[in-house]
Amino acid sequence: MPHPWFDKHRALLDEALAAIATRTHWLPFAESPRAYGEMALDEGLKAFEAYRDAQFYLDQPALIGRCGSEVSPYGLPLNVSYPRCSPTGLIAAAKAAMLPWVRAGSETRVGVCLEILARLNARSAEMAYALMHTTGESLLFAFLTGGPQAQSRGLEALAWAYREMAKIPPQSEWQRNESQRLEKRFLVAPLGLSLIIGSATQPTWNAYPALFASLACGNPVIVKPHPTAILPLALTVATARQTLKEAGFSPDLVSLLVADPDDAAVVREVAVHPEIRLIDYAGAPDFGRWLVDHAHQARLFVETGGVNCVLVDSTYDYGALLKNLVLSLCLNSGQLRTTPRVIFVSREGVPTPDGLVSDAQFGRDLAFALGKFLEEPARAVEVLGAIQSPATVARLQATRDLAEVAADILRDSEKIIHPQWPAARVHTPLLFHAQADQQSLYMEERFGPIAVVVSTAHTAESLALAETTMREQGALNFLVHTTRSHVEQLAEEVALRAGVALSFNLTGTTLINQPAGFADFHASGANPAASCGMIDAAFVANRFYFAQVQRHFLPPSSIDWVVD
Repeated sequence: MPHPWFDKHRALLDEALAAIATRTHWLPFAESPRAYGEMALDEGLKAFEAYRDAQFYLDQPALIGRCGSEVSPYGLPLNVSYPRCSPTGLIAAAKAAMLPWVRAGSETRVGVCLEILARLNARSAEMAYALMHTTGESLLFAFLTGGPQAQSRGLEALAWAYREMAKIPPQSEWQRNESQRLEKRFLVAPLGLSLIIGSATQPTWNAYPALFASLACGNPVIVKPHPTAILPLALTVATARQTLKEAGFSPDLVSLLVADPDDAAVVREVAVHPEIRLIDYAGAPDFGRWLVDHAHQARLFVETGGVNCVLVDSTYDYGALLKNLVLSLCLNSGQLRTTPRVIFVSREGVPTPDGLVSDAQFGRDLAFALGKFLEEPARAVEVLGAIQSPATVARLQATRDLAEVAADILRDSEKIIHPQWPAARVHTPLLFHAQADQQSLYMEERFGPIAVVVSTAHTAESLALAETTMREQGALNFLVHTTRSHVEQLAEEVALRAGVALSFNLTGTTLINQPAGFADFHASGANPAASCGMIDAAFVANRFYFAQVQRHFLPPSSIDWVVD
């Protein structure tokens, strides 16, 4: 019998199953803070403030101390201390908790996971402040992407997992002839312990698909948050542990592993532990490559981003094109793995309804549109947010110094004083202009508010360079502006070969760096940006196998023969 929570949330699951099949617009969780009550944000702020200057409670095994030194990108010290537990102790506790969870069956596991999601959704306002003051996202962006949208990604993973697990019946009868009759039972069996290594810039959005896919398939999960963004995943783990306990299971199925910021050896030791069979990671490419080279005992689900390209060939609406690009470049200060990095424009010019625009003029126009949007700091900071890491600010300055010498700066990066948080790290995007033969200036990811316009000889060269960049460096998406059908066809061929999602002629507020849950396939696993698609059938099916037990039913006439 499934757990009552499966029946409670069955209607939501059915809608999610329909959504992954139809790929149409669907919002399982409300995306407006007002939907959670008129005072939701005020109550969320009070809850967030209660965590500051305090000890975060988690009743976990193998406690060896406390740690935590998060400082908000807006300049606010959090001073939250978290329980530091022995990694081997957490691994042992997770193993001990696994068997009853597996034997409970897929419907029970999915039902409990759905209840965890429902409780996380109720805490969306509280989570928004935790995300804002660890990732640097603006409050509303943190609420949206780290709350309801992250929860939607978790639900999407649950729907895929349930669909894949339900494809095989729990038992069957197999009979070849009178003497060959078998009863077969099939059980969804987990691969083993799952390790989630958290992102600094989007901890919940990146972690929830992995958390719920692994848990639903029977795998206990150890969550290792980034040391500068612990609180959002600590809240997640606390919610999951309490829900599991109420459901009658060990809360050690989900645990939080934290370490001091300078103790990088901890995550490396855990990542190669023989009991860790699944690893999910979204973050910097260097550690992603380290995992591939060293964590051979585990299946890896790794996303490291890449160089997302834009090709401007021609347009139906030049002004709308510029505005859309400006929003995409500014959103969250370019700290999304889906942010466009390189914009290819032909020296033959861009045909528009108002005439031909040269590549040089395009760069100036984009810089001017960027300046117009940023001239009102109160509006700009709601899109930019704050820069999460001082390392990103250093990268921004280093790129600026390089562009000043080797390229043309179209619009310099400037520090903005946040109206509410004067100590916040807020910097406008750096936009510079390079030539096609200056590949060192654009054929690598420079994470943060950095973009480059690249002049090419013609659109054919733009397509070729975009393909080379995306195939070699990796990319998640490819945006093309064109009014010509043959360019569309060539762009589709490039996208297929490079393994990227392709968009044409985006204008308005439909941004290339905001993939839609239940509709868009985020990453493909076909280029260096990611090792897998997120989320699809393979993302969940690679977390379990079907265990088989069979019993032979012998006909009565064969018993004597067997005994003799």
